[in-house]
Amino acid sequence: MPGTVNLPLGWKVNCRGCGGDRAACASGDVLADIAGSDDLHIAPFRADSTTYGTPTWIWSVVVGGNLYVRAYNGAGSRWHQVAMAQGAGRIIAGGHTVEVTFTAADASLTGAVDAAYRSKYADSQYLPPMVSPRTQAATVVIHPQA
Repeated sequence: MPGTVNLPLGWKVNCRGCGGDRAACASGDVLADIAGSDDLHIAPFRADSTTYGTPTWIWSVVVGGNLYVRAYNGAGSRWHQVAMAQGAGRIIAGGHTVEVTFTAADASLTGAVDAAYRSKYADSQYLPPMVSPRTQAATVVIHPQA
């Protein structure tokens, strides 16, 4: 794929976010850039498994080297339903566009993901709903496509 580089941990990054400078993309720590960003957009594939859906802005956290997101409106959120059904898409965050897969997070990590949300978004009035049972049940782990 033109403009794409392979990075450590299997991350594939579209260098569009780096101004097309492949060397700049390859030298960055993509997951750290994403973790430091407050602006993650998620776009699961549509039903045709080819066309990306409209990007939706959501919060994200990194726990144990993995990227996690939660649906504010729980498992009934449209993006969450599509992400779980399609299992793949892309995210745009930290200046990178990354092709990814989506899977339901292991419930045993709920406390660690909650703690990460509390740390990163401590000053937000929207934090309480993001650590509620409704959103905990809609936690998704995002992995770069291999």
